[in-house]
Amino acid sequence: MKEKPKSMTNAMKIKTRKNSRRVLQTLNEFSFAKEQLPLIDNSKLQTYQEFAWDAYVSSSFPTTQDEAWRRTSIRGLHTDKFTLANNIRNGQLPERLLVPVIPGDEPAGQLILGAVDKVNTLDLQLKSKGVVFSDLHTVQKEKPDLIGKLLGQIIVGDEDKFTALAAAMADDGVLLYVPKNTVIDRPFQSLYWGVGKNNAFINHLIIWVEEGAQVTMMHESASPNYGGNSQLFHDGIVEIYVGRNARLNFIELQSWGDNVWSFSREKARVMADGHLEWIFGAMGTHLTKNFSDIDLVEPGATGRMSGFYFANDDQHLDHDTQQNHLAGNTTSDLIYKGALMDESRSVWQGMIYVAPGANGTDGYQANRNLILSKQARADSIPGLEILADDVRCTHGATVGNIDEDELFYLFSRGIPKKDAEQLLVMGFFAPIMDRIPFEGVKSRFKDAIRQKMDSR
Repeated sequence: MKEKPKSMTNAMKIKTRKNSRRVLQTLNEFSFAKEQLPLIDNSKLQTYQEFAWDAYVSSSFPTTQDEAWRRTSIRGLHTDKFTLANNIRNGQLPERLLVPVIPGDEPAGQLILGAVDKVNTLDLQLKSKGVVFSDLHTVQKEKPDLIGKLLGQIIVGDEDKFTALAAAMADDGVLLYVPKNTVIDRPFQSLYWGVGKNNAFINHLIIWVEEGAQVTMMHESASPNYGGNSQLFHDGIVEIYVGRNARLNFIELQSWGDNVWSFSREKARVMADGHLEWIFGAMGTHLTKNFSDIDLVEPGATGRMSGFYFANDDQHLDHDTQQNHLAGNTTSDLIYKGALMDESRSVWQGMIYVAPGANGTDGYQANRNLILSKQARADSIPGLEILADDVRCTHGATVGNIDEDELFYLFSRGIPKKDAEQLLVMGFFAPIMDRIPFEGVKSRFKDAIRQKMDSR
């Protein structure tokens, strides 16, 4: 495999879960070829993509013998049937996906990508200040030096087979770049839309917030429900940088259809006195495997991760989070909540890592699960790895059912069972909803929960 490009050596990799022994590979290789790499006339990008491709070719598919994948089998993935969906543009977007985050107010920028005609808007005043909000194709052509500088700084691309594939083959994506000391009140919105059967959608999202800047962004991935045995494949990377004394509110909603197998690696780097508010909601897919890491690399860095997921039918949602305290006096706060119906299953694995010398660390993580059927299952695995003194790190996990006393109380007030259960589920998710800054986003999440409950 080619030597790692020098421009990518700054991307930090913290590995606290070691792989176990390998077993024989049971999946066929994807039908993608090196000739399909989206190479352009930019030596830095070509080096990045070719390095990632070599990493992809030389690595094996993960198996349940690997610690991070022990509870998630991908043996049913039809790897050899997928075709890159780069030129599909016949998708019809539901109106509900186009509602602004702040009703009645235009976003600072809007970007719609995937299997649909591209839409890209950006406030002209912000553009004149150096703000960049565009698809990667356009940025590669118009600002090749900028994309060459940012790409691969947070995620190198050789972490595992799926990450390497995404780094090499991503032909679509989003870049939001906010220059130093630029404060933006209105949010940015991006939407990635997929359609069809046996299509592969591979994308890359970069959010880069320079020193002293402030911004909010909402990103959604979505597709229709197809059901049946057909599959749609999604593979993605999200890289986030929050500069010194900068602030980013990042709201991410995954509402893929029920035939999607989604794999993503997401990582944020927060510098001194920077603040990241990361809210993640997962409602869709047949199977999800998501890695979400925060690196707090300088004193005063703060990262809050708030996640919720709601699974039904035979959905399998696996979220692996890591809070890496790489400097002293850093703060992380994570809470993930999930509800499960029918025969669905969730897996959450969390780790707080405190590096040697990172004294003054304050880390917290919690995972709460609400089981709504006897066949549903939630696995919750918190973890701590502390290599410093004078720290405060706590974690917790719970799995339980609806409180029968609370349900009886609502029955006694004349509330039907279906409505009573929905009220209790909404109350369960309330702490996450309270962290969401926009009523429009709260409404989207609440509507998604109601749709799940109504399917019972």
